[in-house]
Amino acid sequence: MTTDTDRPGVALVIGAGDATGGTIAKRFAAGGYTACVTRREADKLEPLLQAIRVAGGRAHGFGSDARKEDEVVALVERIEREIGPIEVLVFNIGANVPCSVLDETARKYFKIWEMACFGGFLNGREVAKRMVARGRGTIIFTGATAALRGAANFAAFAGAKHALRALAQSMARELGPQGVHVAHVVVDGAIDTEFIRSSFPERYALKEQDGILNPEHIAENYWHLHLQPRDAWTFELDLRPYMERW
Repeated sequence: MTTDTDRPGVALVIGAGDATGGTIAKRFAAGGYTACVTRREADKLEPLLQAIRVAGGRAHGFGSDARKEDEVVALVERIEREIGPIEVLVFNIGANVPCSVLDETARKYFKIWEMACFGGFLNGREVAKRMVARGRGTIIFTGATAALRGAANFAAFAGAKHALRALAQSMARELGPQGVHVAHVVVDGAIDTEFIRSSFPERYALKEQDGILNPEHIAENYWHLHLQPRDAWTFELDLRPYMERW
């Protein structure tokens, strides 16, 4: 009979894009975990999966919509049944779409909330059920500056990220005593991505001065959160370049 202790632990990254999410998956794979990564379109995960495997890691990709309850339930059940126990969940969906509140539509506002907050609830709930039963696990939610203050033209994004932070706080207080470490990471600043390079060249130029966030350094902090002893758990960690105004 195969038990959880016979199978490698899984790090599940919801929203494994080409920068932060993918790099987090690589870091946990390098640490010995099986990386399970998701995007809505599974074929976009192939370069990430190949990179992890070439480096000697284990990786599986899934096309899944984090907003759909049935898909989330099926995803978690499949991973637990076929691959291994989910020891780490990283929820890394952003949904940063600026718009004046005067022009914002109900449909887009709701979609941003679904992506940035509701998806966090669905994935967090399903994984937490397994983690609580085992008495261990780490759940990390990726936040943003918008989780702390709402800027002009970011009403929808700020509302969703505020809600995600509140979800993380409630989960941390409830699940911590049951052995599950829940953390919220505020990523405050531009990240070294193709989007920033092509859309904001002046901002990207600050890379030479360490003025934008390196995804590998973000990932290292997520890894550190997971390794923390339970007598010194961090709930909220904020990451920003030294020159960032805040």
